[in-house]
Amino acid sequence: MAGFNGLALLQRLKHRSRALGQMRRALRLFGPMLADVLRGRYRPVPWSALLWMLAALAYLLSPLDLIPDVLLLLGLMDDVVVVGWLLTRVDRSLADYRAWKEGGDDTALP
Repeated sequence: MAGFNGLALLQRLKHRSRALGQMRRALRLFGPMLADVLRGRYRPVPWSALLWMLAALAYLLSPLDLIPDVLLLLGLMDDVVVVGWLLTRVDRSLADYRAWKEGGDDTALP
């Protein structure tokens, strides 16, 4: 039987917390980014972020899942995993917007 590996556990928890932070940041930034794009304050339009978010919403709303939601716990877990992965992609796609927002520049990018 394998022994307890505390270092491996800490590394896994650190990776999970990073992913959770990315998901939270994506959800927090997507709305303001969309508003800035629609108002013409931020260009170029981050199409990849829009497509990743659309994919996440489509997966949540679609009756077709990897594991059917009828299998309660497993069905919900696949939604959490897939949508979480998609939200990390949204966060990566918003890197330029985040830098623009943090820079405090109120003018649109070229």
